[in-house]
Amino acid sequence: MKERIFRVVTVDDEELARSLLREHLAAHDDVELVAECANGFEAVKAVAELAPDILFLDVQMPKLDGFEVVELLDPAPTVVFVTAYDQYAVKAFEVHAVDYLLKPFRKERFDEALDRARSRVLSAEPGAAKTAAVKTAALAARESERPLRRLAVKDGDGIVVIPTARLSLVEAQDDYVLLHVEGKRYLKQQTLASLEAQLDPARFVRVHRSALLNVDALQRLERDAAGGGTAFLSDDRHVPVSRAGLARLRERLGL
Repeated sequence: MKERIFRVVTVDDEELARSLLREHLAAHDDVELVAECANGFEAVKAVAELAPDILFLDVQMPKLDGFEVVELLDPAPTVVFVTAYDQYAVKAFEVHAVDYLLKPFRKERFDEALDRARSRVLSAEPGAAKTAAVKTAALAARESERPLRRLAVKDGDGIVVIPTARLSLVEAQDDYVLLHVEGKRYLKQQTLASLEAQLDPARFVRVHRSALLNVDALQRLERDAAGGGTAFLSDDRHVPVSRAGLARLRERLGL
């Protein structure tokens, strides 16, 4: 019977770290290193094109970090996070049964993580469930980074990184959110409630059940006879405001 070969991609912005992963992987005959990536953009492209079984993914990288990479992968391979992160993030990985390597790590710990990744690849768990598990773990671990300073979204074949300060409005679209950014719109697979929990509460206000408003983008606020109102934004958009949303806005603005 032919031995199963596990296809692996590694991602780290440091050459020394990639070299160490390469060395550890070379000791395993059932592993094929199909790509080494120096940043998150390369990682998203490599996973889409090569469909690896296992991804060794650094968390702390410039431009696009490991959590942002995971958000952009669909489906996601089995992920082993490689991190120097704090214990809060590590606990989140453990709770969601996603393995991690805490830098600096020994070869024995690497082999243990690789073995767990192999088992997860071979498990009967559907690909969608694996993707959901790793994305949930990434979101939970990222809680220590709140409030978010940026969002990464797919735009055609490319990736756009949006500073959250540039968001004027976020609207719910079923299991997606529609991001309004300086006259452009981007769709991101995330619920409004989960994104709201990650954004700065001093800046973003839920003005009704399906919209979050950046108070910095507010130009004018008008009340109506029903106790709600309309918010007029700097990009010429206007948004209905519920009674509760108006109260939250007035409180935030000190009115």
